[in-house]
Amino acid sequence: MPTAVEAAAVTAPFQKVSAGVLRSLADGFRSGRLGAGASKLTLGRVADVPESLVREVMRLLSEGMTPAHMALLLDARADAVDAHNGGANPIELVWTGPETSASYSRDTSVVVRELFESAQRTVLISTFVVRQEKAVFAPLAARMEMFPDLRVQVFLHIGRDWRDTRHESEILREFSVGFRENWPGKRFPEVYYDPRAFAPDGPDRATWHAKCVLVDDDVAFVTSANFTEWAQHRNVEAGVLIREPHFTAQLKAQFEGLVQARRVARLPGL
Repeated sequence: MPTAVEAAAVTAPFQKVSAGVLRSLADGFRSGRLGAGASKLTLGRVADVPESLVREVMRLLSEGMTPAHMALLLDARADAVDAHNGGANPIELVWTGPETSASYSRDTSVVVRELFESAQRTVLISTFVVRQEKAVFAPLAARMEMFPDLRVQVFLHIGRDWRDTRHESEILREFSVGFRENWPGKRFPEVYYDPRAFAPDGPDRATWHAKCVLVDDDVAFVTSANFTEWAQHRNVEAGVLIREPHFTAQLKAQFEGLVQARRVARLPGL
């Protein structure tokens, strides 16, 4: 049984480290991106980790702590930071990229994964672009298999690239085939796009650029991040997680209104 002094020595390097950094590291150990041989270099690829925490993590690993237990320890410390900073607050800052050790935020990829893994009834995703679907949407695809009645809608931009003279139907077919091939599960979401993206250059043309995630009519995540590996893990991105059903309902109604008014179209094949 460790003494109070020994316990304090272990927890000291974790002090003044944001919950976002701690959860990013925990996610790295849990997913296998970090292992028992984690180094300063590999830890730095996952998050901006203070030197004192790098030394402590490497010490614990060298003494036999498994990556799974390291993830649990880091999550526990992140929970403590959340509790200390009012983790039950209905509004939280979500951030990806460099941050100071004194900042308090949640990491974009961690928040998105937690939202997907908590969904039971509905998930609505709006984004400009999706890439690396297998990695980004794997938790959601697994949740869709677990809950057969879970309804998932994805709103995104599908348009004509510069000098692409193909017919709109051919572009849509190609996008649909690619999306299905790269989706990580057997069940597919409903995919919607804005037909104005195919209008000739001029006042009628538009780009779908809204980025958010709505889950079970209870929580909304509004973010600058697209659904790509870069945006979820590497870019500097800012967002806000809002646990407020009234706001979530308002935002969801905007999308539902566009569907009902046929201002957005369902992607054929999905």
